[in-house]
Amino acid sequence: MQLTQKRNIAGALAMASCSLINPNAQATDLNEIVKSDDWKVDAAIMYYGEQDRVQAAEVIGNVQKSFGDNSLLDMKLVVDSLTGASASGAVAQDSSQTFTRPSGNGEYTVNAGETPLDDTFHDTRVQLSANWMEVLNPDWTVNVGLNGSTEFDYLSLGLNAGIERSFNKNNTIVALSGAFTQDTIDAVGGRPVALSEMALRAKYDTEAAFQAAFDDTRQSGTDDKQTFDLMLGVTQNINRYWLMQANYGLSNVSGYMTDPYKVLSQVDSSGTAQAYRYENRPEDRLKHSVFLMAKGALDSGVVDFSYRYSTDDWDISSHTLETHYRYYLSPQFYAQIHLRYYQQQAANFYQPFLLADEPLPEFASADYRIGDMSAYTVGLKFGQRLSGGHELSYRLEYYQQAPENNGTELIGQLNQFELFPEVKAIVAQVSYSF
Repeated sequence: MQLTQKRNIAGALAMASCSLINPNAQATDLNEIVKSDDWKVDAAIMYYGEQDRVQAAEVIGNVQKSFGDNSLLDMKLVVDSLTGASASGAVAQDSSQTFTRPSGNGEYTVNAGETPLDDTFHDTRVQLSANWMEVLNPDWTVNVGLNGSTEFDYLSLGLNAGIERSFNKNNTIVALSGAFTQDTIDAVGGRPVALSEMALRAKYDTEAAFQAAFDDTRQSGTDDKQTFDLMLGVTQNINRYWLMQANYGLSNVSGYMTDPYKVLSQVDSSGTAQAYRYENRPEDRLKHSVFLMAKGALDSGVVDFSYRYSTDDWDISSHTLETHYRYYLSPQFYAQIHLRYYQQQAANFYQPFLLADEPLPEFASADYRIGDMSAYTVGLKFGQRLSGGHELSYRLEYYQQAPENNGTELIGQLNQFELFPEVKAIVAQVSYSF
């Protein structure tokens, strides 16, 4: 199972399901919720499908229960199933290529001219989270929470806490929050030795010789990763119709961040693959992000515009522009359009392939998701308000990602192939709130 791919897909799914409940709800939202002791339930079924690649189905359930006027319990369950194929990192060739599966049991072959896709991508993930919010007084609100998720080769446990302070008759809210996450990685077949050469059965006379070579490329036991997140935010009501929000985020990640299922092709001067080597990434990463949003109530709907800038010490920087516009067709029906554009600069150790006549670098990855890229999302959502405060909604989105060459000179036969193919996906969701 591709760990980084799963993190990426899980993140895409989480972003796609954000219409259920906003985990960063401000104190004003909490005050509205805790006015009633009723239960509030949001449920959704979502499908995410990439063309000829990853497919995912997800069930989401969110339950809120208020206790008096000051307390709120929020619980969420997510179950998703992922399958399909993802790019291994190897480059296309003018002849077929055979790769050893991550477990060492079996192999798969890719036809000439095709992007190598690893079809071992499949798993079921279960995620649980709970959060308690408390209004201490009209000015102060606090929250604490915990979360956990498990899958075949990955376990994640986390804690979070936050505090909010209201000023200026609740027109200004300052929020500070933090989180800690501990991840444990138990890669199928064991974690590869950094930049070791993939053992291929065709090169060995016996199964025992192959198995010994495969074992030499593996490390025993699990590894882990720790993430500390900190966010400072300010929300300001501009007037009766508009508000603005600004957040600064700091994230420090340390531990195992290599994807144990990704490889790089090592090619000669003609562009012909001589070997495949497992990637290696640094074990420390410091990220900064700035988020700005404006949200306004119009005569017939609601609109928001946002911009996010992110950068880190891997030299990955990104810009995200996003907008939603909800138009009320009637008091009971609405339509909402979603537009998003994303642009990213590659990590300093990203390279689409290795050269056989050059020394191996300390770090290298051909994972296109940390390379230069741009992407856009176009989506449409319809919602219907039912009796009793219930709501039914439908959402359909199209996503297209365009990886780009980071300036690497293509050599020999590599010029014949599309080494940076586009990734296209559909997201469909049905939600019901009651």
